[in-house]
Amino acid sequence: MAELGLCSRREADEYIERGWVSVDGVVVSELGSRVRPEQKVVLDPAAEIIQNQRVTILINKPVGYVSGQAEDGYEPAVVLITSENQWEEDPCRIRLEPRFLRKLAPAGRLDIDSTGLLVLTQDGRIAKQLIGNHSDIEKEYLVRVEGTLSEEGMRLLNHGLELDGVELRPAKVSWQNEDQLRFVLREGRKRQIRRMCELVGLNVVGLKRVRIGRITLSKLPPGNWRYLGEHEKF
Repeated sequence: MAELGLCSRREADEYIERGWVSVDGVVVSELGSRVRPEQKVVLDPAAEIIQNQRVTILINKPVGYVSGQAEDGYEPAVVLITSENQWEEDPCRIRLEPRFLRKLAPAGRLDIDSTGLLVLTQDGRIAKQLIGNHSDIEKEYLVRVEGTLSEEGMRLLNHGLELDGVELRPAKVSWQNEDQLRFVLREGRKRQIRRMCELVGLNVVGLKRVRIGRITLSKLPPGNWRYLGEHEKF
C-alpha cells in the first residue's frame, strides 16, 4: 500500500485493522499479507475521508528551532503553530484546531541554524512523497558562503562528492550572487549542504530553503505558517 502511494506503512496497519482494505474485492484482515503485482488494492471510502481530513502545514522556520522533537533545550518548530502565528494572507482560512497538531510530523528536516520552508504533515502519502526512499522531489536552497570556490570545486558540488562513503546524487549548484549559491537537491542527507561546502573549502554562514517541489516559500514571513491548500501539489 505504501509502495502504491495509497498511505504510509503506519496508516496501512491502521486501515487493515479497521477492515478498510480489500484486495480483488476481498477484505484483508491480516497485517503483512502479500499482494501480487497484478492484484488490485482498494481503500474503503471511510479511509479516504480520514485522509482528506489530515492537514499539512508549511512553516517559515527561523534559526533556533529544531524540526522534530525538542533537543538540547531547543524548542521544536511545531510550537510556532498557533492561531497568532498563522499567516494573515493564508488563503485557507481554516480555524486551527487541537486535532491538527496530533501526529503532525516533519517531512524533511532543517537543522537548527537553517531557515526557510519546513513541511509538517499528518498525511503519510505526503511524507512518503517528500522523504521516501525513492523520492525525486527537488529542494531548493539559497546558501551564503565564505571562501573561494574554484571551477573544480563548482564541478564537484554539482556531481562528484561523497558523504559517509556514499556518492551523492547529481545536484544543480550555481552562483545566485557574489556571496550566495543556489543549490537544488533531490536528496537530504544530514547537514548535506554544509558538509558539501566544507569539502570544497567553503564555510556556510546562512542557509535558507525556498522551495520543495512546486511549493515555494514566497512571501510567508519568518515564524509564520499556513496550510497547504487543497489544490496545491508538491
